[in-house]
Amino acid sequence: MTRERLVVVGNGMAATRLVEGLLAGGYDGHVTVLGEEAAAAYNRILLSAVLEGAHPRDAIALGDPADHDPDSVVVRRGCRVLDVDRERREVMVADGELPGHQYVPYDRLVLATGSIPTLPPIRGLVRMDGRLHPAVHAFRSLADCDRLDAAVSSRPAGRTRAVVVGGGLLGLQVARALTVRGVTTEVVEGTEHLLSRQLGAPGGRILARDLRRLGTEVYTGTRAVRLTGEGPTTGLSLDNGFTLQTDLVVLAAGGRPSTALARRAGLLVRRGVVIDGRLASVTDERVHAIGDCAERRGVTTGFVPPAWEQASALAGLLTGGTEEYAESRTVARLRATGLDVAVLGDPERTDGEVVEMTNPLSGSHRRLVVRDGVIVGAALVGDLSRVGLITQHYDRRTVLGPREPGELLAPETTGDVTPPRLDDDVEVCACAGVTAGRVRACTGLEEVRSTTRATTGCGGCGPVVRSLLEPATAPA
Repeated sequence: MTRERLVVVGNGMAATRLVEGLLAGGYDGHVTVLGEEAAAAYNRILLSAVLEGAHPRDAIALGDPADHDPDSVVVRRGCRVLDVDRERREVMVADGELPGHQYVPYDRLVLATGSIPTLPPIRGLVRMDGRLHPAVHAFRSLADCDRLDAAVSSRPAGRTRAVVVGGGLLGLQVARALTVRGVTTEVVEGTEHLLSRQLGAPGGRILARDLRRLGTEVYTGTRAVRLTGEGPTTGLSLDNGFTLQTDLVVLAAGGRPSTALARRAGLLVRRGVVIDGRLASVTDERVHAIGDCAERRGVTTGFVPPAWEQASALAGLLTGGTEEYAESRTVARLRATGLDVAVLGDPERTDGEVVEMTNPLSGSHRRLVVRDGVIVGAALVGDLSRVGLITQHYDRRTVLGPREPGELLAPETTGDVTPPRLDDDVEVCACAGVTAGRVRACTGLEEVRSTTRATTGCGGCGPVVRSLLEPATAPA
């Protein structure tokens, strides 16, 4: 019997999780992974930590599934998929190590092409020859991270200036990494406040205040419009009339699903590749899409936890399972030194009763959206001490009493008050899908990292993981 030939386009976090799930589920076909980057698969969430120096470069590497079963999995890196012929069921590949084009046949195809950065409309950003201005850096890949790291390292310590264009999750992470490296950093955000996709104005103001306290200036409600000069005379002009003198400009103004390949193949694409409950294109049931490039029920996520959920769901379906994918819960965490932000769902655009507390003096903001007694959205800035309990209620759709939402947001009391225990089946690491029970079964943080990968994703689960380990590691 001929083995099914499964080709995966993309070698990122979603693709790696898919192949791991297929191997664990006993998939009896053959998998070929085609990755455009020369580097092995890695954790993109931690690129800013590598730039900062908090993580060594090799710490973000993901396991290569081909190492576990080379007879069933082949990973080809440094090759670009140019086209898909759905009638002949083959993909055309340009491989840097081989001359000409190669054709890889498939019985089933998975698009895990991720997203591509959006270039903001700044005059002077791109030169006449199509190259970026020498001061400009994108920040999307490991190669981008290496180039920016080299640019920072090549300049005198404490005398480098940078402007980060974009005040979203990625922009703030890069800004904090540069500031920690001793770079004088400023953030330019076109909307009225930071993290405008996840937070309301009160939370955004708290975040801006925290950034300024940590040494990073913030300009909101203004856009970069022109880049002039070179070297010490490089200036980034804003639409409010100010010009920021800078050595480096980092573009972190968001991205969009990478769908050019799907469009050329004739698949239905809106913002992303439109998929059904089996994560298959609504145009061709033998072509699937997962991660940032996929669109389900009008939604594209752009976060790692939903991409991993989709990968696990597809692995289950391809190994004999019947449970279709419905939707992912969105959990966004800001991984940046000195900044604490967690967002569950879409608390700014979800209907419900709002319970909100803001303390500018302590730098904290908490917001819950409750519908029929159930938490349907939450945002926490500056104090994540209750994030584990709130996430537990959010995941389980716990029906809260009239006073409980306010109690969840109230400051922690002082004295000998024992915090509520998280049940063993509560997920505490959204990135790796790790429960409180799995953490408690470990003897220390290093075992947690090596056996479960918790804290190695966005890092936001660190405080909860450490609190779960305290009873086991506390001295007798």
